[in-house]
Amino acid sequence: MSGAVRGEIFCMATDAGNAHVAIVSAAMPFHLVATLHHLACAVRLLDGASSAVAELGEQPVDLILIEDDDPTDPGGARLVATLRGSRAQARTPILLITAGDARIVRATAVAAGLSDVMVHPVDPFDLCLRMNNLIALARSRRAAERQARNAAQAVAEAAAREREIIRRLMLAAEFRDDQAGDHLTRVAGCAIAIAEGLGLSEEEANDIAFASTMHDIGKLSIPDSILMKPAPLTEIEREEMKQHALRGYRMLTDSPSHLLQLASDIALTHHERWDGAGYPQGLKGAEIPLAGRIIAVADVFDALISERVYKKAWPLEQARAHLEAQAGSHFDPACVAAFVSRWADIVTLIREHRPAAVAA
Repeated sequence: MSGAVRGEIFCMATDAGNAHVAIVSAAMPFHLVATLHHLACAVRLLDGASSAVAELGEQPVDLILIEDDDPTDPGGARLVATLRGSRAQARTPILLITAGDARIVRATAVAAGLSDVMVHPVDPFDLCLRMNNLIALARSRRAAERQARNAAQAVAEAAAREREIIRRLMLAAEFRDDQAGDHLTRVAGCAIAIAEGLGLSEEEANDIAFASTMHDIGKLSIPDSILMKPAPLTEIEREEMKQHALRGYRMLTDSPSHLLQLASDIALTHHERWDGAGYPQGLKGAEIPLAGRIIAVADVFDALISERVYKKAWPLEQARAHLEAQAGSHFDPACVAAFVSRWADIVTLIREHRPAAVAA
C-alpha cells in the first residue's frame, strides 16, 4: 500500500474489556463506521500504512482489518506479510477487504498469512459476524496461552518446592552424619553416569540422582550408639541398622510428588540384591525398581572407596573389580556394565569430590 493510505487503530483499555481492533483504510466508509460502532471500539488516527506498521509492530491487538481499494496494487497482501514479521502480530487474525479479484487476492494474501478475505461490496452484517468470530478466536487463543503459561509456572513452582523439601531433608541427614553430604554428592554423580550409560534421558538421570540423595533418610531413626559406632556392628545392631530402608520408605511414601515417590522406592530397595539375598523384601532381578538397582551400585562403590574408623578405603580399581565380580549376584549386570562404560567420568567425579583418605 502506498504511503498515502491512512491508518486508523481502534483499541480498548484492557483484555477484560472490549476488543482491540486495528484498521488500515484509505477512507472510512459508513458501513465500517456503523459496524465498529456496534463493536464499541474507540478510534485513534494514524498518518499512513508505514505508521500503522510501526505502531502495530509490538502492540498486540485482537484483529487487524485492512481495506485495499486499489485492484491493480496488491498492497494489502504486502502489508499482511509485513505485519506477520512482527512478533506481536505473528498470530493476530487479519481480515482483508479488497476491490480486486478474490481468487487472486486469496492466492497472494493467504500465502502472506491472511486469516480471511472479503470483496466489495461488503455486507455490514456479514462483516460484523466475521469480525466477531475472528476476535473470539484471538481471545480464545490468548486465554489458552495464559492458561498454558500459568500451568507451566505452577508446575515449575511445584518442582521447586519438591526440590526444596529434598534439600532440607538432606540437611537433616547431614546433621546426623557430617560425612553424608559428600557421600550423597558422589552417589548422585555415579547414579547419573549409570543412568546415562543405560540410555536413560537426561531428565530421568537427573531425577534419579536427585531422589537418591534421600536413600539413607531412614537412618534418622537409628540411635547414635549404632549409627556412630567406631567399630563393626553386632548382629543385633546390624538388624536395627537394616530397618533404615523400610523406615525411609515410610517417611517418603504416599506423596503426590514424583521425586518423593521415586525417592521412597530408592530408600526401600537400594539394599536389595539381584540374586534375591538383599533386604528388606528379598526382591530378585527385575522385581527391584531400576532406580534401586542403579543406586545399589553407586552406594556400594562409594562405601568401598570411603574410609571408615573400622576399615580402610579401597583403591578405585579394586572397588570397580568388586562390582564386576558381583554383577549377576549382588548387582544388576546391566547397571555394572553401564557403570564401567562411564569409568572415566566416575574417576573425574571422585577426584573432584574426594572421600577422606581415598586410595587412587
